[in-house]
Amino acid sequence: MSSTTATLVSLADVEAAHERIRGAVRCTPLIPAPFPQAGGRGATDAPDGVWLKCENLQRVSAFKARGAYNYVSRLSPEERAAGLLTYSSGNHAQAVAWTARAFGVPARIVMPVDAPDVKREATIALGAEVELEGTTSAERKARAEQIQRELGGTMVPPFDDPDIIAGQGTVALEIIEQLGSREPGLVLAPIGGGGQLSGVAAAVRRRCPEAAVIGVEPAGAASMQRSLEHGAPVTLDRVSTVADGLKPVRPGDLTFAHCRDLVDRVITVDDEAIRDAVRWLFGLRLVVEPSGAATVAALLSGAVTPPARGETVAILSGGNIEPALLADWIGG
Repeated sequence: MSSTTATLVSLADVEAAHERIRGAVRCTPLIPAPFPQAGGRGATDAPDGVWLKCENLQRVSAFKARGAYNYVSRLSPEERAAGLLTYSSGNHAQAVAWTARAFGVPARIVMPVDAPDVKREATIALGAEVELEGTTSAERKARAEQIQRELGGTMVPPFDDPDIIAGQGTVALEIIEQLGSREPGLVLAPIGGGGQLSGVAAAVRRRCPEAAVIGVEPAGAASMQRSLEHGAPVTLDRVSTVADGLKPVRPGDLTFAHCRDLVDRVITVDDEAIRDAVRWLFGLRLVVEPSGAATVAALLSGAVTPPARGETVAILSGGNIEPALLADWIGG
């Protein structure tokens, strides 16, 4: 697909997905946070401060359940019966495994050899067959496509698909509903392949056109930022970050088009800022994985400043962190 001619997901697409997945996924809490301003300038409380959208409390502890369920619910019974197949660093793997179990069909997942144990074991516990391949998104994608050629099955894309994007965008509709009479001024979403940010932008840009939408990705895996600077999707030679869920070496063509046309800007945070955010969130008794804490890292580090008007919402995209890693960071 050419990003130049891509058809963007509409608000109607996101609203239809919202109705489709209602009752299957959770409406996660939107909670106010006593937020310390960057540079130690005191603290504020939402509604005048910052709200946290807790997708770490979603099914499979990650927002990915939204897109996977929406995608699979639109397949024909014959396509589902052929079995589901995907490639993922972990959260999409769990989402597809959970969705397959919900529909009573088998799932085969290709994960990286360095996938966190907590994500790999959870995927297996949900009934999926897991194969490990390589360390990059390109390597596991190639293996999944090979399996599909050999054994068949229906591929569930991790991010670069309109039904996946529309499903992920339902989190924005919940945010708007939960804010009630308050208007969002800024919505922050993490970026891996860009599916969640694309869906959020598709919904927020049409429902609340005055609000800013900003994507946050690790400095060591800034594929979307580099692509936007280049004017087309680029493939990184290498990635390195503690945020295992935000490490695709290349954004999708469709997600790139959404970010180019609908997102205000993309910023990066370093790994130490992400660690600080995980620790700060744990102080609120929220267990959030590094990928899910990227938005808070942007605020804590001062990489982005809340606007003077409107509510600031940071999406916490997942909570699947290795217990030993969390203990080490908290202790440190």
